[in-house]
Amino acid sequence: MSLHAAANRGFARGLAAAFAATLIWGSQLPIIKAAFVAIDGYSVTLVRYVIAATAFALLLWWREGRGAFALGNRARPILLTGVFGLAASALLLFVGLALTRPEVAVIILALQPAMTALGEWIVGGPRLPRFTVVCIAIAFAGVALVVTRGVGLEQLAVAHGPELLGDALVLLAAIAWVGHAMVTARMGGWSPLRVATLTSLPALVVIVVVWAIAGAFGAVHVDVAALPAVSWRLAYVSLIGVVLGMFLWNVGLQRTGAVNAMLLLNLMPVATFAMRAAEG
Repeated sequence: MSLHAAANRGFARGLAAAFAATLIWGSQLPIIKAAFVAIDGYSVTLVRYVIAATAFALLLWWREGRGAFALGNRARPILLTGVFGLAASALLLFVGLALTRPEVAVIILALQPAMTALGEWIVGGPRLPRFTVVCIAIAFAGVALVVTRGVGLEQLAVAHGPELLGDALVLLAAIAWVGHAMVTARMGGWSPLRVATLTSLPALVVIVVVWAIAGAFGAVHVDVAALPAVSWRLAYVSLIGVVLGMFLWNVGLQRTGAVNAMLLLNLMPVATFAMRAAEG
């Protein structure tokens, strides 16, 4: 097989992996939304990353050995993206989702390809063509119409203040995830499993601290009696949403690049709306 053919096959597999991760993440929003009757967003995030980080660490130890946990000269980017990419995006997304609707949240998340293009430009990438800039502006304007429902922010804040706050948190989560993708896409030479594990561990530490602080301020609530009914939802967003989704996403990032992988996130609303339609 020629190098060109091998590269094309690797790119195609990367696209398939990123596409699968996109469908998983699109479907998890409505799945976990129904769990907020029993558990808050901080606790959902904690449960997800306790399970996911443990699973990642065990898999990495088994597949690559203890030496794979060494950060080497990548300690700084790993810690930064773990804290500000994974932990921040996860906390902001699920706390925000508890306040807003999945179908609105996923429309905001679909802005991430445009954000990535802008981010690559800002950090020294090629200048964006004027047509691309216009398309990005139209995308942001369209999402603004969805979020504001075509009315002024002041009127919306009065009528739907908590939902507007949730939308703002989801937007910040999207920005954090874009930063994570841009950093991890450049970590060539490391397996996707190693990248996922070493970014998840510092993220878990931050999530535990934030969860404890939120609990001290009364923002954490868990209805033990209602937990069994939503346990499968927590298992899905932990094992499928984080463990499988993150592994597939890192495969896609490394083989296709941040911009190409992020473009597939435009399909997240398809998965979310399909799930919402199935729910009636």
